[in-house]
Amino acid sequence: MHRIMKNKKLLCSVCFLFAFMSVLWGQNITVKGNVTSKTDGQPVIGASVVEATATANGTITDLDGNFTLSVPANSTLKITYIGYKPVTVKSATIVNVLLEEDTQMVDEVVVTGYTTQRKADLTGAVSVVKVDEIQKQGENNPVKALQGRVPGMNITADGNPSGSATVRIRGIGTLNNNDPLYIIDGVPTKAGMHELNGNDIESIQVLKDAASASIYGSRAANGVIVITTKQGKKGQIKINFDASVSASMYQSKMDVLNTEQYGRAMWQAYVNDGENPNGNALGYNYNWGYDANGNPVLYGMSLSKYLDSKNTMPVADTDWFDEITRTGVIQQYNLSVSNGSEKGSSFFSLGYYKNLGVIKDTDFDRFSARMNSDYKLIDDILTIGQHFTLNRTSEVQAPGGIIETALDIPSAIPVYASDGSWGGPVGGWPDRRNPRAVLEYNKDNRYTYWRMFGDAYVNLSLFKGFNVRSTFGLDYANKQARYFTYPYQEGTQTNNGKSAVEAKQEHWTKWMWNAIATYQLEIGKHRGDVMAGMELNREDDSHFSGYKEDFSILTPDYMWPDAGSGTAQAYGAGEGYSLVSFFGKMNYSYADKYLLSLTLRRDGSSRFGKNHRYATFPSVSLGWRITQESFMKELTWLDDLKLRASWGQTGNQEISNLARYTIYAPNYGTTDSFGGQSYGTAYDITGSNGGGTLPSGFKRNQIGNDNIKWETTTQTNVGIDFSLFKQSLYGSLEYYYKKTTDILTEMAGVGVLGEGGNRWINSGAMKNQGFEFNLGYRNKTAFGLTYDLNGNISTYRNEILELPETVAANGKFGGNGVKSVVGHTYNSQVGYIADGIFKSQEEVDNHATQEGAAVGRIRYRDIDHNGVIDEKDQEWIYDPTPAFSYGLNIYLEYKNFDLTMFWQGVQGVDIISDVKKKSDFWSASNVGFLNKGTRLLNAWSPTNPNSTIPALTRSDTNNEQRVSTYFVENGSFLKLRNIQLGYTVPAVISKKLRMERLRFYCSAQNLLTIKSKDFTGEDPENPNFSYPIPVNITFGLNIGF
Repeated sequence: MHRIMKNKKLLCSVCFLFAFMSVLWGQNITVKGNVTSKTDGQPVIGASVVEATATANGTITDLDGNFTLSVPANSTLKITYIGYKPVTVKSATIVNVLLEEDTQMVDEVVVTGYTTQRKADLTGAVSVVKVDEIQKQGENNPVKALQGRVPGMNITADGNPSGSATVRIRGIGTLNNNDPLYIIDGVPTKAGMHELNGNDIESIQVLKDAASASIYGSRAANGVIVITTKQGKKGQIKINFDASVSASMYQSKMDVLNTEQYGRAMWQAYVNDGENPNGNALGYNYNWGYDANGNPVLYGMSLSKYLDSKNTMPVADTDWFDEITRTGVIQQYNLSVSNGSEKGSSFFSLGYYKNLGVIKDTDFDRFSARMNSDYKLIDDILTIGQHFTLNRTSEVQAPGGIIETALDIPSAIPVYASDGSWGGPVGGWPDRRNPRAVLEYNKDNRYTYWRMFGDAYVNLSLFKGFNVRSTFGLDYANKQARYFTYPYQEGTQTNNGKSAVEAKQEHWTKWMWNAIATYQLEIGKHRGDVMAGMELNREDDSHFSGYKEDFSILTPDYMWPDAGSGTAQAYGAGEGYSLVSFFGKMNYSYADKYLLSLTLRRDGSSRFGKNHRYATFPSVSLGWRITQESFMKELTWLDDLKLRASWGQTGNQEISNLARYTIYAPNYGTTDSFGGQSYGTAYDITGSNGGGTLPSGFKRNQIGNDNIKWETTTQTNVGIDFSLFKQSLYGSLEYYYKKTTDILTEMAGVGVLGEGGNRWINSGAMKNQGFEFNLGYRNKTAFGLTYDLNGNISTYRNEILELPETVAANGKFGGNGVKSVVGHTYNSQVGYIADGIFKSQEEVDNHATQEGAAVGRIRYRDIDHNGVIDEKDQEWIYDPTPAFSYGLNIYLEYKNFDLTMFWQGVQGVDIISDVKKKSDFWSASNVGFLNKGTRLLNAWSPTNPNSTIPALTRSDTNNEQRVSTYFVENGSFLKLRNIQLGYTVPAVISKKLRMERLRFYCSAQNLLTIKSKDFTGEDPENPNFSYPIPVNITFGLNIGF
């Protein structure tokens, strides 16, 4: 009873306290005030005035900068406006506020190469990426998320779970490696970025022109992407946790023939060829005849219950694409802890990413840990620090061509045989393996990749403005993998009970050391800095493989090479290269109006011979900030206007480490289990047409050349940067011209037994030129909606200027043995011009001589008018370079809600349609009754004379698989790359939950694709049956403590 009375008293006290507090909070005051600009004294219209702890309670200033707001006594007001620094004040009955312009856009520091610069002082082409935008996209590979966000950067990728991608900056500049150089916390690398946790990134800058990138000289010809990871910030400990889960679904698939449609198409092909369709070898029986006009008519058809005479393969109607795909699941978790003080800072993070791909039995996972720290051993004199990350990735990749296999195998073939074993082709059915079985046998083929990446540095400040910094960086990776071969029997498809394993191990060790001295000085209107340094780089790679056959126990735990009893082979090799560099840079500014930057770098690479081992790469750039001139001061609406121009040279040494050497290889006249090729020769030394023996000994694989030298890219860039209306409207415009000379190419050697081998030479030139435009606008409406719109558009043209004659006409570079690619785009293609379908015998008779020409067949244009369709009638028909690329990011914020949309697209790009190759021809390139797409159900026939699809035939006498405009399509598209809706819990609630910040969001990636109406495929971004790009639906949360 006593306890009950105590509880009642406590309850009454609590109720009284809440009542008292509600009265206090109910005592609101009315705040009146005015907001003006400190710069010009003008009223700030539309400034946001909100209660700091209850952002839903707010207003905006009127045309005179005045506002009125009712808030609790002793509360805090926050006043913000785009282009100005935010101000926080205590509430009072009268509050007048002066807003100071935010010069962050001008004073923002950008990492450009060993040093930093104010953004206002940049005279080169540098794109600064908003990291928070790409992190919203949820990409595993942070670089992949840059697609469409940086003008002049093109990124291509399919939907593979690892997120690997191909990056090109300002086009293709060489016939060799075109990958850009990545600089992570000052350490160079060209390894894949999908091992990097995007949540650890603080900033990304893309150096596109030679003036910006030439400080990295030898490896900067393809552009440089500078990534800086997070550091702890001064203040109390910050803890952040992010979690998300996504469902991945393939967008669409190519429709293929079902069992009934397959039989109907085969019947049509037979009757078109004047043959009896009941003579087919697959067991289809047709009831057919002719109508009154003599046209063939199919009345009905049947197929046996089983595909084989032993009744083991029941007739099915399998959707093979559905059999190999699924709804994938992506999980992502990130935890970070940061802290900072006057003496130092630290940042620690853990991340986990798991992607179960949309193709069954494929997956990718990554575990990452990072530790960044710095510490002042002696205040303002000596600082030490480090950046270190450890990543472990693991992946089961999709077997090569699995999508194409699923499209090729007819629907009539079952997944499982009558006895529960794997189904497969029998009799005359095509020799394609069961795709579902292929995935099952592939699921143990996993690689595991460990990577340690980081650096340690010492920074010494001897006196004001003078710093010496020494950095040692390490990039070490180890990859282990096993690839299994299991016995299989899928109908007639079998490997005769073979079991085998290949165990592989690869190591990459890269280290760098540099020492850099910088000096900054400012005297009156003169401001400048100089930098000088040297750097050493070394890379060593090695790889080993062991192969063994015949295992008695078929499990991954048992199948190591030692356990096999059959054929054994081993293989291993190693190589490396060194690079030494000396560099310097000077930046000068007069009165913040006239800007000058000079750079010089000299590199020496072991990949070249002593005659041309070293090369020098200079650059110069100028800038003029016109708005700093006195005659521009009256234009108060113009915040910044800068003209800039640059010229510079960069190099490329991305060729084989052994390119300059003559290489001989042992030749034992045997077959290699790894590549399935004979190391002997294609020539039987006895002349017995294969009945003799292959010779053993040595053969020359490569002819050495000690005179090969650096590829050199010379680039000119002019640009303009601007911002208007208190930095609400901002943008830039660029034009560039870059030319690469001394391109390294391989010339074929003499085709004599033992004396073969290609030879590297400098003999090629290529140019790229283009425009890049970026425009953004940000503001806040009268009713409190904040918006930020940013778009970009870029275009470039590529042209090969010079190549050796034997290379220029090679099919690899777009030629056909007749026409040279010189004067055309890299990867352009020659072919015939398809000129419709022959609709009558009269058209066939009046046309040039064309082997295989007939009614219903494709007609090819006689370009040279010699009356014969031959190889001279080929023209340049295909250019994969888009007319322009573009991106648009839209950000909206209202109270606690935020919405982000990012659109990306390309326009005017050619695509070779693999869908047409598989859909429009019964005979296709292989006559083994492979399945086809449903488009051919609308093929030309006497009763369908207006079709643009040629008549079905079992024999391609017209050679309609030749490269022609029939397969070239418009690959333009616009994609909604990302849309995200977020809600941030009000601070008053999150603080009650002991959180600093709590945000929930849902998002979708690749939700919508708009494509050309004439495009016959499903996804113009991924037209060639590679890993499908899925739609991802994501739910996640961000928590800050």
